[in-house]
Amino acid sequence: MGDVIGPRVEGTLKVDGGRRLGFAEFGPPTGRSLFWFHGTPGARRQIPSEARAFAEREGIRIVGIDRPGIGSSTPHVYGQIADFARDLEVVADRLGIHDMAVIGLSGGGPYALAAGHGLPDRVKAVGVLGGVAPTTGPDAISGGLVSIGRHLSPVVKVARVPIGIGLTATIRVIKPAASRALDVYARLSPEGDRRLLNRPEFKAMFLDDLLNGSRKQCSAPLADVLLFSRHWGFDLADVTVPVRWWHGDADHIIPYGHGEHVVSRLPDAELHTLPGESHLGGLGVGEHILATLLDVWDAADAAGPSADPVAPSVYRAEP
Repeated sequence: MGDVIGPRVEGTLKVDGGRRLGFAEFGPPTGRSLFWFHGTPGARRQIPSEARAFAEREGIRIVGIDRPGIGSSTPHVYGQIADFARDLEVVADRLGIHDMAVIGLSGGGPYALAAGHGLPDRVKAVGVLGGVAPTTGPDAISGGLVSIGRHLSPVVKVARVPIGIGLTATIRVIKPAASRALDVYARLSPEGDRRLLNRPEFKAMFLDDLLNGSRKQCSAPLADVLLFSRHWGFDLADVTVPVRWWHGDADHIIPYGHGEHVVSRLPDAELHTLPGESHLGGLGVGEHILATLLDVWDAADAAGPSADPVAPSVYRAEP
């Protein structure tokens, strides 16, 4: 199994209502900060090895966050995806972070856009990797697995808790065979994803993230199904911060056309096509993604002074 750089620090942070969110940090605490939002399913360590190494080498601080209902995070369902921005604001404040970039993989994409919409004075750049597109409202587009989730949302709304308990128990049972199960999934995946999952360091990252993130609970994917089926609480036209979107043109889960659709409706967005890659393709170009977002950040700073300087600090444990 390939070597994977572990988190420099991880724990939980208190947000509104006494809830807590799990987090993991990579890279030095004094660097510019990028928040990385995991996919559906996923957890705070779903950050590729290349990105972790880049953070160490370039002095960048990457923070992964567990969404509610994953790992040690308190179970909770937002009223709409836009509500996540307030939790991110609290987490950033507690970590001493003001300016930031955000990255969302797949189901984390809507949360990255929510951050850009809700915190436009603090989010300097948004990166989305094969992100989910709206299924409701003026920005809606049909097709893909997310549309199936929309039809299942009434069942999930009623049975979310017992289904979540069942998922958690199932993962605990299959934990000894998780490596073999991931090998089977890789063999059934399109060529692009299969290449990534066969790389030892990627396999190690996915197994670590899956088993750690589902160690206590695994209801977050069900909350995502509900929220993806609702209006997100903002329109794409209202996300005015720069967005850079990466999408494999052979994506078998979220169609490439969904990426084209969302980018066409965002005021300041660019689409980076990943030829021949499928759903996980963005994870294979982590260094390029980070470097691109930092360049966008530099351009934003050059255009005008920040509302408030970055205030890096070392995380201090809470009671």
